[in-house]
Amino acid sequence: MVVFAGQGDARRSMALLWRVAKPEGARTAPGPKPGLSVDVIVDAAIAVADEQGMAALSMRAVGERLGRTAMALYTYVPSKSELVDLMYDRVLAELPADYGRAAGWRAAVTAWADDVWAFYLRHPWVLQVSQARPVLGPNEYVMLETVLRILHGAGLEAGTVRRVVGTLFHFVRGAAQTIAEARQAPAATGVSDEDWWFARAALLQEVAPDFAGRFPMVAAFESAWARRRDDEDEDRDESVPYLEREAKETFRIGLTVILDGIEAARDRAGAAPEVGAGGR
Repeated sequence: MVVFAGQGDARRSMALLWRVAKPEGARTAPGPKPGLSVDVIVDAAIAVADEQGMAALSMRAVGERLGRTAMALYTYVPSKSELVDLMYDRVLAELPADYGRAAGWRAAVTAWADDVWAFYLRHPWVLQVSQARPVLGPNEYVMLETVLRILHGAGLEAGTVRRVVGTLFHFVRGAAQTIAEARQAPAATGVSDEDWWFARAALLQEVAPDFAGRFPMVAAFESAWARRRDDEDEDRDESVPYLEREAKETFRIGLTVILDGIEAARDRAGAAPEVGAGGR
């Protein structure tokens, strides 16, 4: 399920996001509604999405959570479209807005990526809000300002920084989505990861007995990986599902490669070493 931001009335959405005067065309409440406000409604909607997923989100579901009818919410939020924009921007406020640079930009990017990763897993419904069209809310810009401030210390030119930021966002979001979907799969399909893999691994051997000959590189890497995994069995945390451990390790190595690439780019550009960074 993909949800596109900015599907509601542009003027109303932007006015609500930036908390300016009551947007033109907004409905006027017939009387006082104690306990209701835009913030209260948005918080309730976030709770619904966190607990039940984006598919369960509706004005009616939010109203029920607040003990009101859906119609009572429209005085404050015109429709579900504007509500999604507000929810998305609101949860982004959880992310830190500043990272110490005493240890250098590389350590700061790593801390930022870890925080964004954890944020996505706290609110997996956010991963269903398409990045094709930004929300253009204040907290979205705070998030962008934060990572730009970090990368400013890397000494890259503006065009490169812009593309590096896009790469980081895509990487962290994609890595988190793998875990979010792995967590949702057993309930959605009624089959555990272990049962799913057990059934299909056995069938793969049956339908492709010549697998190693047809895909020699895949077979070689899988064999090497299995030996390494056996060596690491004693140290692994059994409380964390296998796929999550693998995804986290992929995230760690992938981020390291991206950071190495940023350093290579700044070296090619002849950027001066970061003052006070102490190297990596």
